[in-house]
Amino acid sequence: MLTQEKTIGNIVAENFRAATVFKKYHIDFCCKGGRTIEEACENKKVEPETIYRELEEITAQKSDEIDFNTWPLDLLADYVEKTHHRYVEEKTAMLIPYLNKLCKVHGDRHPELFEINRLFLESAQDLGAHLKKEELILFPFIRKMVAAQRSGQDLERPNFGTVENPVAMMKHEHEAEGERFVKISELTNGYQFPADACGTYQVTFRMLEDFENDLHKHIHLENNILFPKAIALEKTF
Repeated sequence: MLTQEKTIGNIVAENFRAATVFKKYHIDFCCKGGRTIEEACENKKVEPETIYRELEEITAQKSDEIDFNTWPLDLLADYVEKTHHRYVEEKTAMLIPYLNKLCKVHGDRHPELFEINRLFLESAQDLGAHLKKEELILFPFIRKMVAAQRSGQDLERPNFGTVENPVAMMKHEHEAEGERFVKISELTNGYQFPADACGTYQVTFRMLEDFENDLHKHIHLENNILFPKAIALEKTF
């Protein structure tokens, strides 16, 4: 049930198809999922009632979407790592040479390509470090909490104090990535390649758009499901 108090992150966590409505109106449901619909609409030229109506229509339909909201936290952490972390690693390795080639071949006619390339290289570097922090620090602790809860044993306290500390850092870094891809989307005119675009140009822009869409789902699963549930789980010990 949709209520004015429910955040957009919670709405998408309950039914991921709701993300299509927020995407349609350029409302960030992952990095800024802690807002209500009313708050999210404040700077948009759309009435909250329009969002509520379209959400009700889309969520009333039957769905084959996976309900990640019901998954155990260790399973969700495994899924994010094996699906979305690997995606980032594989696609950055492919996109970097493509973007370098576009700058070399088309940069004189499309100088915005150099800025797009710079932003994506920054993203690749920052995301690489970000994923390692999750894989080596945060996710292992989440798995330890789940194991302790199942066994009824005491939880060994981590050297970072509370899970809220690395979560806050990860969310801050997520927001930086979200802002970076807003700029990339603007520079590519919503990933619309120009009339003189060659095949590599077109493929690269499609890959960039797919990369952003995957990143949105990746961040959503963490910010709106995994992280708040990990914080709640820690409070039970």
